[in-house]
Amino acid sequence: MPGANDPAVHQLRSLLVLAEELHFGRAAARLFLTQPALSTQIRSLERRLGVRLFSRTSRKVELTALGRALLPLVRNVVEAADELGDAVRRSTAGDDGLVLRLGLTDCAASLAATRRVIAALTTLHPCLEVDFRVLDLAEQPSALAAGRIDAAFVYLPAPAGFHAEPLTTEPRVVCLSSRDPLARRPTLRLADLADRPMVGLAPEVSSVERRYWAADPRPDGTAVRYTDHRVTRVESLLSAVSFDEAIAFLPAVAAELFPRPDIHYRAVADLAPCTFAVAWPESARENSGVTVLADVCRRLRDQGGLPAGAMREADDLSTPSGTGCDTRAPAPLPCR
Repeated sequence: MPGANDPAVHQLRSLLVLAEELHFGRAAARLFLTQPALSTQIRSLERRLGVRLFSRTSRKVELTALGRALLPLVRNVVEAADELGDAVRRSTAGDDGLVLRLGLTDCAASLAATRRVIAALTTLHPCLEVDFRVLDLAEQPSALAAGRIDAAFVYLPAPAGFHAEPLTTEPRVVCLSSRDPLARRPTLRLADLADRPMVGLAPEVSSVERRYWAADPRPDGTAVRYTDHRVTRVESLLSAVSFDEAIAFLPAVAAELFPRPDIHYRAVADLAPCTFAVAWPESARENSGVTVLADVCRRLRDQGGLPAGAMREADDLSTPSGTGCDTRAPAPLPCR
């Protein structure tokens, strides 16, 4: 008979992801958890089942023989739960706010602010299902405009017709080829970079965003030149910098997320900082999920619970309890 020690579906899902990755850090990133939170889930699952599923050392993680034997059964349970969820969603297709389709880029998934918002959102509103869509720089604005996602984690500015809730602010840095003589200087000014072409972004990226990320026009009126690239991902942008000796401006956290021996990141003294935010179309302002998302963002930001930069493994991002986030308003979405 079912009992209190039956494993939860989210624990079984965590087991499947860890079995694929065999690495707690990568598995935690896929599950939008911290590494300690994932470790806690796996230990709890092993206690509930009364078996050891993984063998762990400082160097590697492996499935035990019993873990490998149970894996097909675990997969069947998780797939059945997914089918049940799909059936419920189909039967309640007209219920506003049941599912929040949330877009984010690869790098946004690693930011501490993203993780804290998601942790608070799912803890305070457990009946709101968050459907994550990982998109590139060109796909994200078009998906928002077309209504394929309800909101997205973005760096401002947002195109016209969008509302944004700012989360954090950080400096922008210039990305230079390691061969560029300017890379030997710790700090630069925009005037130093006047003759360097900017890596061209895809035309799907709005002109407002392209001009902002190129600092175009420059304060002294210097014309900005662009390469013929049409990049949509940060890694492609950095490769263009490396091979074609163009430059690009990125949030300072890029130096932490994308360390490369062929790229140097340097401070630019007179380059304005950038703002990380959650954005959604004005047409989505009545969406119940967007409403609670905006409220969680405001409360975490106003109460100092949103650090800039990348997630640290030691950070406790699994619950909003340490942020002082007021859970009283708006009320949690009703479970249907």
